[in-house]
Amino acid sequence: MTDLRVAVVGVGHLGRHHARVLKSLAGVELVGVVDVARARAEEVGREFGVPAFADARDVLGRVDAVTIAVPTIHHLAVARDFLDKGVATLVEKPLAKTIPEAEELVALARKRRAPLQVGHVERFNPAVRAVEGRIGKPRFIEAHRLSPFKFRSTDIDVVMDLMIHDLDLILHFADSPLKRIDAVGVSLLFGPEDLSNARLEFENGCLANHTASRISDKSMRKIRIFSEDLYASIDTLEKTVRLYRTTRELAKALAALPPEREPSLADLAAIPREFYSIEEPVLPDEEPLAGELKAFVESARARSEPVVPGEHGVRAMRAAEDVIREMRSHRWS
Repeated sequence: MTDLRVAVVGVGHLGRHHARVLKSLAGVELVGVVDVARARAEEVGREFGVPAFADARDVLGRVDAVTIAVPTIHHLAVARDFLDKGVATLVEKPLAKTIPEAEELVALARKRRAPLQVGHVERFNPAVRAVEGRIGKPRFIEAHRLSPFKFRSTDIDVVMDLMIHDLDLILHFADSPLKRIDAVGVSLLFGPEDLSNARLEFENGCLANHTASRISDKSMRKIRIFSEDLYASIDTLEKTVRLYRTTRELAKALAALPPEREPSLADLAAIPREFYSIEEPVLPDEEPLAGELKAFVESARARSEPVVPGEHGVRAMRAAEDVIREMRSHRWS
């Protein structure tokens, strides 16, 4: 089997890590790194022992796949050239600056039968993957993504910067069309909103509440999911999961209580420990970005549907834009 030839376009903070991981993967040849800041491209090229380029078109004919980590406003222009040539392409989130631009990329990828993956890296977090297929139908989802200010992405609001990660996860787990969004946001530093809270209601009845902030004094990335018989507490920063599950015996015990009153705390405290379970899965020590890029390489090699296809990127952008619209139409009394 010949090595898959891959290049990274945009080797700033995140793109450099793309190059690092791709350089380490078996069956992958990192043929070069690209950045319009030639000095940065050469610096990263020297670090990983690969050629450096200042123009993405210089690697067009040399690659089977490409990852793109340039500023969002350039996603369409850069990705379009590669997709038009049938090159498997991973584009960092958000997929594009606008929904029409994102839809153009999706349509082009389908037309050229080129795998198009979106960089929603939390899908590959071991804590998230540990609960896949175990939750059933969520009834309520609560997410908190808090971060200190890092002086990056000051041109976009906290929704497109941070919240969109968990919006993708919420949409993935709820697995239902959105019905209603209520949102509020606050801007404290450079213009775009730095803190936002959104309440999402889905057609299947699932509700979600999401708070995102990039002006917190500490980092937090937690998701809590409540379904009919399971409560999952997911920490994507610490990469830990706790699963709380009831048993049939618990249901029988509650059913045996007098029907004329609701169970009290004393009733619940008296229920034997064996009537419910707490599970803490042992998670693999894998970097989410490594999992994401491995999946992309597999999709590119097989020319198969990516785990997070372009359509999911558009779906997350639609939800994010709905949050932004509701956030900015909120009227303070």
